[in-house]
Amino acid sequence: MRIISFNANGLRSAASKGFFEWFAQQQADVLCVQETKAQEHQLAGAEFLPAGYKAWFRDASTKKGYSGVAIYSRREPDEIRTALGWPDFDEEGRYIEARYGNLSVVSFYIPSGSSGEVRQEFKFRAMDWLAPILEQWLRSGRDYVLCGDWNIVRSRLDIRNWTSNQKNSGCLPAERDWLNGLCADDNCWVDAYRTLNPEGQDYTWWSNRGAARANNVGWRIDYQIVTPSLRDRLRACSIYRDERFSDHAPFVVDYAD
Repeated sequence: MRIISFNANGLRSAASKGFFEWFAQQQADVLCVQETKAQEHQLAGAEFLPAGYKAWFRDASTKKGYSGVAIYSRREPDEIRTALGWPDFDEEGRYIEARYGNLSVVSFYIPSGSSGEVRQEFKFRAMDWLAPILEQWLRSGRDYVLCGDWNIVRSRLDIRNWTSNQKNSGCLPAERDWLNGLCADDNCWVDAYRTLNPEGQDYTWWSNRGAARANNVGWRIDYQIVTPSLRDRLRACSIYRDERFSDHAPFVVDYAD
């Protein structure tokens, strides 16, 4: 089973840069997209739907052209869910879940706080609100794969400029403590990349300022975080950087059937 997570920073823009041509060659079972930045009807053309796939969307209803998540799948899910129960979060288009038997694949877009104090406060509220939901999922007996842009690094290994970013959103100690707390021990959530690459220093996002991408001055903020039941099924992962579809790179994980 191959699952890809990708923050498109505008799916129409990514499509114009060749994303779907690349994706069609990946033999992926599921693609989780964040930041579609479009309404579903704007992504209805054949150029946005490779042969053999179906797609489901959760658009932002509060602000068109903002946020938005999607799931592309070869197999028809048993159920699609698009709301967790907090309108302030749900209406920004930040969650969609596909259920296949006992497996749930989620496309998550955790808020960024980089634009200022108001959004940082919303991010902290979202983290606090999500914590019991994630705990419930963890103890539910279902297998979960949580894909997406979490807008938080976990450690020094996950960001090039560690020291200078300690007071910046995405690297704040409280944010890191929250995410690391989710992955605290063998009975908690599992960071697929870090499990497969214990000392890896790879990034999934680079600022558009300067030559950040060319110089690999990046952050690892795109994850596939899974229930412990899937730890032994992790086989390989990769971050695709050869082409630039977005300021984020697609993150690919292979799981044993």
